[in-house]
Amino acid sequence: MITGHDVAAKLVDYLQHRIKLTDLVDWAENAMMLEDFSPSEFENIRFIISRIGVADVREFGLSWEDCEDFLSRLGYNVTVKVSEVS
Repeated sequence: MITGHDVAAKLVDYLQHRIKLTDLVDWAENAMMLEDFSPSEFENIRFIISRIGVADVREFGLSWEDCEDFLSRLGYNVTVKVSEVS
């Protein structure tokens, strides 16, 4: 069963460049076909995963603002830390 935490973890992996957009989209497409979503978060998770699933289509894409909105919907606050490369 996919929870909001699972979706958030995938988004964080993408934002931190641990997975590529194609991997995130593949995960979302598979999740829509194969997985059950947490009943208490069903509508929210379904909306976010369906949106991620089309992010590889140019007209839809996946912006920083999209990811921030999705994480916010899942109950997470997004902050950015910038460090100088030494």
